[in-house]
Amino acid sequence: MFLSASIGENLTEIFSYPTTYITLLGVLILLIGLNKMKKIQFTTKMLTFMGLAIALTAVLKMFKVYQAPFGGSVTFGSMIPILLVGYFYGTEVGLLTGFVYGIVDLILGPYILHPVQVLFDYPLPFMMLGLIGLFKGRDKKFVFLGTLVAVSARFMCHYFAGVVFWGSYAPEGMSPYLYSLLYNGSYLVFDSIIVIVILAILPLDKLKKIITE
Repeated sequence: MFLSASIGENLTEIFSYPTTYITLLGVLILLIGLNKMKKIQFTTKMLTFMGLAIALTAVLKMFKVYQAPFGGSVTFGSMIPILLVGYFYGTEVGLLTGFVYGIVDLILGPYILHPVQVLFDYPLPFMMLGLIGLFKGRDKKFVFLGTLVAVSARFMCHYFAGVVFWGSYAPEGMSPYLYSLLYNGSYLVFDSIIVIVILAILPLDKLKKIITE
């Protein structure tokens, strides 16, 4: 009886840690994404565009308007190539492209505190950009809605990581929830505005014909 009580207390203590919940959430999202990726039927043109999108995203991210101290930046539309993959080819292809780019970004500029933090700051947030594929085939006006959905999902990944793993960097007296909101919002809001402006200018219909047909 005492042994059972002790085990119960230990389990309660273990599962009370925010890290555990965030780990389970991250693994669940990743598994769902990987399951969707299995449905992809690759073509040479698709693989070529995916590779170009990953490379172009990496290059665009080098040109920064603002660099946050612990990762994250305002760039000249670095999210656009991945968003276009998702919009032109659908959610599954967008998820995979974002996931691969997240690994590349980790290699190029790592900010590492914890393995789960890495998951939520690199592969998962960029994978979320593929959610714009939910609006595949819709009018251009839906591109902006899809961008907001995708970037919001990316923001939530960074936000969770900020609360759990980066909260200790918050100024004295500031809640880690507010700190993560302000920190991640400080660059993603402006980065998103730049992305939306560029997408509004781009001839998406012509690009789609060139890339997918």
